[in-house]
Amino acid sequence: MSTDTQTPNRLYFAVWRWHFYAGLYVIPFVLMLAVTGFFIMLFTTYLPEYGDRLAVEPQTEVMLPSAQAAAAIAAVEGGSGVSKYIAPLSASTPALITVTGPETPVVVAVDPYTGASLRQTDEGNTWNDFLTDIHGSLLMGDLGDRLIEIAAGLGLLLVVTGLYMWWPRGTGFVAALWPNLAATGRAWWKSLHVTIGVWFSVLLVFFLVSGLAWAGIWGGKFVQAWSTFPAERWDNVPLSDATHAAMNHDATKGVPWVLEQTKMPESGSFAGQDVLPAGTMINLDSLVVLARMIGFEGRFQLAFPGDEAGVYTLSQDSMSYDSTDPTEDRTVHVDQFTGKVLADVRYADYGLAGKAMAVGIALHEGQLGLWNFVLNSLYLLGIAFLSVSGVVMWMKRRPAKAMRLAAPPRPAEVPFAKGAILITLALALAFPLLGLTLLAVAALDVLVLSLLSPLKRVLS
Repeated sequence: MSTDTQTPNRLYFAVWRWHFYAGLYVIPFVLMLAVTGFFIMLFTTYLPEYGDRLAVEPQTEVMLPSAQAAAAIAAVEGGSGVSKYIAPLSASTPALITVTGPETPVVVAVDPYTGASLRQTDEGNTWNDFLTDIHGSLLMGDLGDRLIEIAAGLGLLLVVTGLYMWWPRGTGFVAALWPNLAATGRAWWKSLHVTIGVWFSVLLVFFLVSGLAWAGIWGGKFVQAWSTFPAERWDNVPLSDATHAAMNHDATKGVPWVLEQTKMPESGSFAGQDVLPAGTMINLDSLVVLARMIGFEGRFQLAFPGDEAGVYTLSQDSMSYDSTDPTEDRTVHVDQFTGKVLADVRYADYGLAGKAMAVGIALHEGQLGLWNFVLNSLYLLGIAFLSVSGVVMWMKRRPAKAMRLAAPPRPAEVPFAKGAILITLALALAFPLLGLTLLAVAALDVLVLSLLSPLKRVLS
């Protein structure tokens, strides 16, 4: 249905209609992201599935890393080599060693004092990886990624349209920031929906934008591509055709966002800086010594070269759950033949977007401590309530037994509002998939529904 030109505040009805249609699409995605996001946060912070936090009894002597690796290989049936070593979180937790198995890599939690295998897990075969794959792509690859990116873009539209409808018109801001708990029925649900939506709007924008930075179009083609750390800063270091993204082996990404599209250096030249004494044999033991010499403390990761041109990579960052301080992120590449340091990238070397994402991802994933976990949990409960309350309000407003959506009425004429148009254009230009989606919905609402009366009745 549509309203006539005398309808008060026609712009309000037009904004409400966009808010409604955006919500229809976004709500299922928001609920999915909230549920999977909570359990991902739980598994990565307090219940890591590879055995990161299993308890071991500290002893006076620690086995050499090479001996720990040998014990891990022996523990895996058909194990033939090591591709990654992760130092223990503390003196009372195990080391994690990725062993090349007959079919798939196996992550072994090893007691660093006795060499005992405490847990074996196929790499990528965890609930965290499964939920992360759903969270990022719905198990549908690029198609799922695009659908979620559209939902995130429409989520931003929901925030803008919701704030416009909430904006106090004669009631004052104080009253508008507190729910009317004395209300009943749909008015009670609306009061809570509006108030919680306003209070959570800043957090919602943060989570949507930081999530969009991982998305394939806005993140991969625009923001990340423009913000990638420039490998050219590694003077006189030969570069590979492979990028750092090749080091991600499963749904959970461990490579810092700003480095994913940066080319890797290559081994086999005389480039780099000497750190180890001349003549030192380059192996797991000496590389762990090198890591400590150059300042790595606590848990860090050592990835082995993938081929004869590859490098050893030492890293410590919050994305890999090595640290709770993203400003301490560090990635160091070492020539596999000479042991020379080819590149040393730290948080201070990132551009503005890279720094923002390093901190933003840690906040997004709840990696900054208990306060971050609690804040994110409250946020997830809040957006889940917004989704449920939106559905409840629709059901209470929708005529009983009506075979139609009962969308807010579309004014016959929408007044020209420069502010609304500018905000919409800004969102559409900033987020391409959102812009295309808005065009498609506008075409459906204005052109298709006006020509197909039966469909118009169902969707109105």
